[in-house]
Amino acid sequence: MIDRDRLEAIVREAGRIALAGWPGDGHALEHWEKVPGSPVCTLDLEVDAFLRRELSALLPSAGWLSEETADSHHRKAHELVWLVDPIDGTRDFIAGRPGWAISVALVNTRRPLLGYLFAPARKREEGGEFWHAEAGKGSWRNGRRLQASHREALPGARVPAKKLAAEDADLVLVDQPNSIALRMAMVAANDADILATLRWGYEWDIAAAGLIAREAGAEVTDAFGKPLNYNKHDPRAFGVLCTSSAIHAAAVDRLAERAARFSVVPRD
Repeated sequence: MIDRDRLEAIVREAGRIALAGWPGDGHALEHWEKVPGSPVCTLDLEVDAFLRRELSALLPSAGWLSEETADSHHRKAHELVWLVDPIDGTRDFIAGRPGWAISVALVNTRRPLLGYLFAPARKREEGGEFWHAEAGKGSWRNGRRLQASHREALPGARVPAKKLAAEDADLVLVDQPNSIALRMAMVAANDADILATLRWGYEWDIAAAGLIAREAGAEVTDAFGKPLNYNKHDPRAFGVLCTSSAIHAAAVDRLAERAARFSVVPRD
């Protein structure tokens, strides 16, 4: 049995490490691009190393998949796997904006068992925003049980985005953190009604937040409305759709043509 208190302490300490060097508090930060359009900073790597050491000690039988660690398919030999994004929302982190989070999920046979998000630069009067979920047992933010959006009509739905496509002009913009995990968590907390992406992403971006949203009552799938699986040989997936359960089918229908058009498998 995994020590939940120790796991929470590890995630919180990872957030403390990141916050201690966050430019939003005036700290200088070294950063660069891994590939064009994909920023990384020294604290991404520092937090990743900390989490790998501590989580591997907490559960030695688990494999490892992280954005900032070279992938090894030896992880597929493990029933349990940690999926980690040490700083989800690196653009906001580098820019000194608060829309970033530590994301940690424990996956068993392609399904998340535990999901943790910590956004220490948000709600600092409460010690940050701390989210967690356990499969079949619900999800919480700062100790309060979450209930996802119950919106029943797609028109008028709140979406965390900077702008909308013309065909989505009937939706309502709300604040968009850079972290996709936080945008999904907004649906879990009824701060938004729909989050949709139409691009190739990775399992570590969405595993923890997907469980948090689902346990709060939201519907979470890929962009085509199909179930999400984790610890696959190829950890990429096309898009994520996180909505109130009542508008999910309408959202899938609206996105179908665009999803088909944009989902050509990318080259490595």
